[in-house]
Amino acid sequence: MANSVANTDTPGRRTEGEQRAADVQRAADVQRAADVQRAADVRTPGDGGDACPGALRLHLADDGPLARIRIPGGVLTTAQTEALAHAAHHLGDGELHLTSRGNVQLRALRTETCGADLATALHTAGLLPSATHERVRNIVASPLSGLDGQGHRDLAPWLHALDTLLCASTPAAHLSGRFLFALDDGRGDMTSLEPDITLVAGPRATATVTIGGTTLTVPADDAPRIAVYAAEAFVAAARNAGADRVWRLADLPGGPEAVRALACEVAHRPDVTATLTDSATVTPTETEVTATPTTPTPGPFPGGVSVAVPLGRFTPAQWTAVRHIAARTGLGVRLTPWRGAVLPGATPADLMALAATGLVTEPGSPWTGVTACIGRPGCAKSLADVRSDAQTAVHRTHVPAEPPTHVPAQHPADGQAEPPVHWSGCARRCGRPRGDRVDVVAVVGGYEVTAVRAGKAGRTTSVTGTSSLAATVAAARTGT
Repeated sequence: MANSVANTDTPGRRTEGEQRAADVQRAADVQRAADVQRAADVRTPGDGGDACPGALRLHLADDGPLARIRIPGGVLTTAQTEALAHAAHHLGDGELHLTSRGNVQLRALRTETCGADLATALHTAGLLPSATHERVRNIVASPLSGLDGQGHRDLAPWLHALDTLLCASTPAAHLSGRFLFALDDGRGDMTSLEPDITLVAGPRATATVTIGGTTLTVPADDAPRIAVYAAEAFVAAARNAGADRVWRLADLPGGPEAVRALACEVAHRPDVTATLTDSATVTPTETEVTATPTTPTPGPFPGGVSVAVPLGRFTPAQWTAVRHIAARTGLGVRLTPWRGAVLPGATPADLMALAATGLVTEPGSPWTGVTACIGRPGCAKSLADVRSDAQTAVHRTHVPAEPPTHVPAQHPADGQAEPPVHWSGCARRCGRPRGDRVDVVAVVGGYEVTAVRAGKAGRTTSVTGTSSLAATVAAARTGT
């Protein structure tokens, strides 16, 4: 998949100084447009009045301003990996913090002009194509699409089309920063992320667009356009409802019936060819989604390598290793919603260099599936330094194996891979993964550990202090 929206400015025969001045001016124009939009924003229902940060709307955390940079599909060109490294080093804490949607956060932005400086860097790199839409470009996509021979189609054309159409849509600018689109090449890896609108590639140039619980079967080439129609219909429905905090489809007053009515409205547009069904009635034969979803496992695969990032935090050394490989292959990097990265064109030999920096390069690593919010001292609401506690727990439960294991630990009861575990500094549980998981939530005096399976929370175990915390978390993951 190529980068979704490229920088189309043509420098001509400018000198280096003239080009730098032109880049600064364009970024200033972007910043001014964003300032005008924010000043005019009256926060009407459905107008995206959520608190999600962006590249232009910074969040003031305890460790300084925070920027969230949307990376549609997680796809970065080699030049963009360099731009992010430069911004992290010169403006932030030096690290790239990955989100559960494959986006990037820069933390501890420390210069007085950090907002304008960041806007300049991102705009020049093609990472900020629209000031008015920068927070709504929430698009996840099958990260192995077009690389491993699985799925029904390479998602690059869909990704480019959807991002371009979103940025061109005036109503779509009023989506919240939480609204999520997903592109699935047919392997079924996006459902667990609980997107609002899901595009799934099917056989014979067909596709499905699922809007909440209603599915439209459409010509594949029309899917991105129909997805944007659905997003625009949601914005209108949210405004008409006159309710606050209508940020996602599930927030619409009227529940599933209101969402189905919205889907019917889209399906019956004169410029849409679609067959409408309830998602619950769609059989595997009709969608032909891969029976076992294929998500990146740390290690080599046909077409490249995949790594996981401990606690979703790329250190400067780790990102440098990734950038060097991307520069050699010329194929860029794909960030995943599971806080990892796929390097197209990389070889098994590259894994040694990546592992030397502390990245996870094999599925048997004790870091597999372990994530955490920022915790103390970065967040005022956090009750604990969850990253430090998570690291201690991992080290206490890790027993080196000879030779290294190459398969994840299994649930004794059902033979399934261990669920991820997410460490949270407070009950908000920011950044937690969707689906099955173990929640480790800090409370006054310790932690509460809860296994969530099939959407239902099991028994919560309270742990005072941290001495027995590692064993409690391990037991929750294995179901023992």
